[in-house]
Amino acid sequence: MTKDKPLGKSMAKAAAIGAVIALPVPFIGPVIGAAAGAGYAYFRAKKRGQV
Repeated sequence: MTKDKPLGKSMAKAAAIGAVIALPVPFIGPVIGAAAGAGYAYFRAKKRGQV
């Protein structure tokens, strides 16, 4: 059995949202948006003590 990984799930969700928001910027926008979204989820989880 594997443990549930809430940090990974929240990072993936935030990265997807960041990439969609950044779509109007050609080429590099979705990459930066995904990284920013995943970073936001990581720091939010770290603040709550889940990391």
